[in-house]
Amino acid sequence: MSSNQYTTVAESIIQGRKTATAIGSISAEYPQLTIDDAYQIQSIVNQCRLAEGARIIGYKIGLTSEAVQQQLGVDQPDYGVLFSDMEVLSGEPVNCGGLIAPKAEGEIGFCFKENLDRENLTFMELLSAIDYFFPVIEIVDSVVADWKIGIVDTIADNASSALYMPGKRFFSPKGVDFEALEVAIHSNNECVASGRGAACLGSPLLSTFWLAKKLIELNTPIQKGQIVLSGALAPMVNLIPGKQYSFSFEGLDEISLIAE
Repeated sequence: MSSNQYTTVAESIIQGRKTATAIGSISAEYPQLTIDDAYQIQSIVNQCRLAEGARIIGYKIGLTSEAVQQQLGVDQPDYGVLFSDMEVLSGEPVNCGGLIAPKAEGEIGFCFKENLDRENLTFMELLSAIDYFFPVIEIVDSVVADWKIGIVDTIADNASSALYMPGKRFFSPKGVDFEALEVAIHSNNECVASGRGAACLGSPLLSTFWLAKKLIELNTPIQKGQIVLSGALAPMVNLIPGKQYSFSFEGLDEISLIAE
């Protein structure tokens, strides 16, 4: 695919995001696109955001569910970039009007106290570099109409990332069984989804380890102070304006989200 075509696709994503207007399927219009092509398009979209003054503060991991990977015909997760203007503080309403078709996921986030730039990074080195972890809601949103996406569509669209809402409490990772961490999502006092850490590529730590090694290969390693959203513990839920959602992370924190 030519650089002009990359730019054409990137511009359609940028315009769709700015106007909160869905676009057609990227993978259907450009069936020749590969995963590498999609990351090239993502880079162009993200460079535009940087040029407008946004600042990279970390990364998000997507496609951490084996079932979703099978559905899309892939054998790996994907990732996107987190920008400073994507943070919503707990208790602040989420403006759905500025999004297209928002959904929310309960995840575990990690913050790092060291650069993860060592060649042949080990799992124990990853563990020792974690400063703290925190429950977090990720608000995802697809620029592609009706979420009719494949792997190429979501990667090009910065892994369908939109906003994130961290909890108010941070925790030490020492001695934590991340596979067993549980989240229950309620709306109007009804449980609409639930899950545990094992659904996230086996463990939020394992998905984060995958990303750390991937970014080292690409010479863009995770930096000290950056955060990583490690992937969903439970199925995502639709955000409907006027509704309130509660994400209860057992033994950790409860985060409330009000959709407007």
